[in-house]
Amino acid sequence: IGPHPLGSHQIFNSVIRACYMKILTYDSTTMMLIIMIIIYRVNGAIIQGFEDDVGTKTSFYGFTTNSLKNSLIGYYQDGFDKVPRDPGTGYIFIPAETPDYVMLAAAIQGVSVPSGPDKGDRPSELFGYNTETHQFKMIHPSFIQYVTQRFLKSPQLEQYRDLNMPSMGALMLLIALHFACWLFPQVSAYDFITENYKDFSDHYYDKVMKPLVFYANHDMEMEGRLWKQLHSQKVLWLYQRQKRT
Repeated sequence: IGPHPLGSHQIFNSVIRACYMKILTYDSTTMMLIIMIIIYRVNGAIIQGFEDDVGTKTSFYGFTTNSLKNSLIGYYQDGFDKVPRDPGTGYIFIPAETPDYVMLAAAIQGVSVPSGPDKGDRPSELFGYNTETHQFKMIHPSFIQYVTQRFLKSPQLEQYRDLNMPSMGALMLLIALHFACWLFPQVSAYDFITENYKDFSDHYYDKVMKPLVFYANHDMEMEGRLWKQLHSQKVLWLYQRQKRT
């Protein structure tokens, strides 16, 4: 794999977590090989000012309602003031709690959130005023259960059963891999945790070094071991940046 479509290979460990799929299809009408690149992003996907490193395209943006609102608050000073709004961007809800279903229903219906902690919120202010119904999607809860039990059954589940789940980046990458299995594309992962994560700052836009902090809700080290294994088995290509000397 040569230079990637996200930028110049200068990416730091990052909250943006992007993966891309290069899908090769054949158009029998024009007898041409068509290359389609799909970019997934999550969390504080800051793009402005970092286009050379993280690119500009967003095919799908994954989130929980809580993480989305926290990102808009927590990363506002860093430049994340709205979610990616490329024409046709798909918004993938991760069903962690009831408010995710309520927000999704309001977004599809084009109305304000009718109940719950987000009551009165207008999805159009989050996703833009020109979105269409087909842009809103949700991961099936059974898929989350499947990947948790099959790939990321963390020991932390015993202690934090109601809290621990795969990270949003992990879910997006596993979705890409499962989608890829019948299309034969290349799947590459950038900004995912690697074994040398301590050499880099938490975010690519950090002005000073900030170490990556682990929390009980995600077993990031276990996810890192999975990405390394899948990379070694050539299931995906994991970008593993080396520390500059």
